[in-house]
Amino acid sequence: MSALRLGPIPEEKPVKLTIELPGRLHRDLLAYAQVHAKATGLAEPLAPERIAVPMIERFMATDRGFAAARRQS
Repeated sequence: MSALRLGPIPEEKPVKLTIELPGRLHRDLLAYAQVHAKATGLAEPLAPERIAVPMIERFMATDRGFAAARRQS
């Protein structure tokens, strides 16, 4: 199996945020959660909101334009 970009996801105190996702994206998050659970040895896949958070974090951490803009402000 290929390595996923997301490793284990730590527990952290959440802040509630309500968003609407297209059905296709929700299905993809569910599928990713299943693959992630298998790759990391979890008994059950994480909920989509738990998977989405580290994906967003990783995206922002690797976005050079965002990093440059953040340094300037």
